[in-house]
Amino acid sequence: MRVSNLLLPTLREVPAEAEVISHQLLLRAGFMRKAAAGVYTLLPLAWRVVRKIEQIIREEMDRQGGQEIMMPIIQPAELWQESGRWDVYGPELFRLKDRHGRDFCLGPTHEEIITSLVKGEVNSYKQLPLLLYQIQNKYRDERRPRFGLMRGREFIMKDLYSFDRDQAGLDVSYNKMYDAYTRVFRRCGLQFRPVVADSGAIGGSDTHEFMVLAESGEATVLYCGDEKCGYAANQERAETVSASGQITSALEQLQTVGTPGCRTVNEVTEFLNVPPEKIIKTVIYTTDKENVAAMVRGDREINEIKLYNTLDCVRLDLADEQTVQSVTGAPVGYAGPVGLSGVRLVADHEIMNMVNAVCGANEKDKHLVNVNPKRDFKPDIIIDLRLVKAGDPCPHCGSELQEARGIEVGQVFKLGTKYSKALGGTFLDENGKSMPYVMGCYGIGVTRTMAAAVEQNYDERGIIWPVQIAPYHVIVVPVSNKDQKLMQAAETIYNDLNAAGVETVIDDRPERAGVKFNDADLVGYPVRVTVGSKGLANGQVELYLRRNSETELVSLNNVVCAVKTKLKQMDEGCIN
Repeated sequence: MRVSNLLLPTLREVPAEAEVISHQLLLRAGFMRKAAAGVYTLLPLAWRVVRKIEQIIREEMDRQGGQEIMMPIIQPAELWQESGRWDVYGPELFRLKDRHGRDFCLGPTHEEIITSLVKGEVNSYKQLPLLLYQIQNKYRDERRPRFGLMRGREFIMKDLYSFDRDQAGLDVSYNKMYDAYTRVFRRCGLQFRPVVADSGAIGGSDTHEFMVLAESGEATVLYCGDEKCGYAANQERAETVSASGQITSALEQLQTVGTPGCRTVNEVTEFLNVPPEKIIKTVIYTTDKENVAAMVRGDREINEIKLYNTLDCVRLDLADEQTVQSVTGAPVGYAGPVGLSGVRLVADHEIMNMVNAVCGANEKDKHLVNVNPKRDFKPDIIIDLRLVKAGDPCPHCGSELQEARGIEVGQVFKLGTKYSKALGGTFLDENGKSMPYVMGCYGIGVTRTMAAAVEQNYDERGIIWPVQIAPYHVIVVPVSNKDQKLMQAAETIYNDLNAAGVETVIDDRPERAGVKFNDADLVGYPVRVTVGSKGLANGQVELYLRRNSETELVSLNNVVCAVKTKLKQMDEGCIN
């Protein structure tokens, strides 16, 4: 490919709309253009990267016995209503009606469709296990599309679904996909970490996210500082160590004290001269079923994902001021569990070990002191409710947890019989008994993986593509297109590299050498072959490696061999 013929509209300035590095660089380097908020056109170089990621995914899915299919993007509402997700999925679901008034949605995922398909075609245990996958556009009406391809409303995703006869079979399929995902992201040249995660609207039991580690990541990953332990989890799912022990301090008498204008933990601790770990922080929530008072220590934060999963509700929202007043009889900031009725009390484990604590009195400008949970109130539910942070002990070995930022690029789920039971997906076992399929689902964000690769591989000059997914491996740059000898040598190198199977472009534009070098760095070609008059006079050209900025002079006769050797070293370095 000649750069003069390539649709590559590079930009010198950072677009105002772009917040994160991948968004900035993919726009500046001419990989994509915005069509609407969260919707992008992928230009030729981006599409080459996407196709390479897809090819790696296909090879690894096929290696594990996956069969590729293509399912419809437009899905009938009846299937989603049958599974119970038509309302659960919420406003992120793109909904539409056809001319006859029938409800449909644009698929954000395909559990319903695939279960319906297999239900009609697979009726015997002899046809299981089954692994079916597709690579296709998905649609989610994000409230706030941002970060370019990281959180868009239209994106490319690989989704595979496993069907097994029992839990043991599901475990095998899950492990196959876990291993396949590890290979996919390693082959893409990414640094990543599988972490325990929350299943969200997909549902199911066990699930792992595959996180590309990058400072710009939206998710917080907590992992054990002891490498031998190996524990790692998304902050939403990270577990705490349940403290236990007998209360040895004397229980003081419960008292009400005035705390005028003290609504926050900081204000109460300062006014009463007590540490925040002595405060019972009580937060009122509303669900589709009831009002809930959730409690953690004053120095902790409530993990709303844990609370949501415990309550098994469709909706969980922070209560507004009017609801708080109605539930507690006091303004926001004075809620407490003592004497609170008509609301479900959910307490973190730590609450039950507190002695002579402080909490809201459910009266304006008043708090209770010397509150003792085992004496003064009885929670309806006691769970691991708090948000884990760096420095907390590992729940597996007790070592200190460390923190990193991550970008979710893939997730694997054990669905069990959630969808097969809801949709009537069954098979006959060897005894002729009707049994529900035991399912798993496994997704990789293809366009998100491309963006994550940029977030992890860049410098002040532009993108540094891992060689496995680079749009082209090499760019040949003649310093001047007015010098016929330079151009002839560059053309020969360009043709020889392509003939040798090396994906190569030549920058044949009538631009200054500096412009060509800047564009090559911005786009991120792994290798640049520079053809200059001084080197050519000595029968040499310069090899420049984008990742480490190393340069090397090689003879004209050895260019192809030298380039292929460098690319092989890069490839092996990423995979190993």
